[in-house]
Amino acid sequence: MDRGKPGSKMHVLSDANGLPLVVGLSAANTHDSQALKPMVLGHQTRHDPHRGRHFKPRRLHADKTYDSPELRKWLRGKRIGVRIARKGIESSERLGRRRWVIERTMSWLTGYRRLNHRYERHPRNYLAFLGLAAALCCYKRLVRITT
Repeated sequence: MDRGKPGSKMHVLSDANGLPLVVGLSAANTHDSQALKPMVLGHQTRHDPHRGRHFKPRRLHADKTYDSPELRKWLRGKRIGVRIARKGIESSERLGRRRWVIERTMSWLTGYRRLNHRYERHPRNYLAFLGLAAALCCYKRLVRITT
């Protein structure tokens, strides 16, 4: 949290391969952990009508920023496994084996010039460009897989 910092932070929830599933935006002076609940709630679960099953996330990997007892309890209540580094106990190096995936996804998104610097005055416009960049990342992955 940067108390007086102007601007915005982008938040991305991705799958294990780095495809952006949910994107979000918050003010730069808010703590990152406050964005976790809306991101998880915004994730659409798939429903298989033939088998009657829901496909939902099984595990959530995050860094020390998201380490709070309230978030851990909330995620367990949603039956999502928690892999969050603990402050002062675990180093994030051990969890860094999976962290590079989200760092790569953030790099893909900031590779678009419009998102690298905040040119937009209104947050809804910036969020729209962020969603468009996420859709383009998914499209590029689909084209690479099918060809």
